[in-house]
Amino acid sequence: MKTLKISEAVVRRLPIYLRFLNELSKKNVHTVSSQDLGIKLDLNPAQIRKDLAYFGEFGKKGIGYDVDYLIEKIRQILKIDKVIPVVLVGAGNLGRALCNYNAYLKDNMKIVAIFDELQSKVGESINHLKVKPMKELKETIQGLNIRIGIITVPAAEAQNVANQFVEGGVEAILNFAPIIIKVPSEVRVHHADFTTELQSLAYYLDE
Repeated sequence: MKTLKISEAVVRRLPIYLRFLNELSKKNVHTVSSQDLGIKLDLNPAQIRKDLAYFGEFGKKGIGYDVDYLIEKIRQILKIDKVIPVVLVGAGNLGRALCNYNAYLKDNMKIVAIFDELQSKVGESINHLKVKPMKELKETIQGLNIRIGIITVPAAEAQNVANQFVEGGVEAILNFAPIIIKVPSEVRVHHADFTTELQSLAYYLDE
């Protein structure tokens, strides 16, 4: 489907389009123009058209985009048109919150296993998932063909978890720990650092 390298900025905008299109679908809106998308999402309509054009011609001039068709295509592009199992390490408050939110979303990206180093947490139930001991991590990753891992442990433990993810065969990691983890170049890492985001927001406050 892709004949050229797509920039990260484009890939990161696709879920934004998808989320809004899903809202339109729930309201029984059948077509939408790039102009309407741009107004609602505060984006340049030309940028939206360009983003989507990287992957094919999905709209019709003078009519716009068929909402349900575009939802289907974006889900295929993002490879979330099928169930993608995800593993999470760190059964603390954040890990629990993410598991609860994931279950609420009813999305195809499903947290199917949760782990923790603390023996006191092993065996606890979080949304019908039993917290497992770390010694079972690699076996679980390979047994369930898990390719995405989430880290919600303290900074001091994050690199060790990342190493175990890589050893197990995980190909992409979402890291919530406030530390830069090092992995092989073929493993994709996205960092979600609340502190950094808040500090950068503070810059824009009025003096």
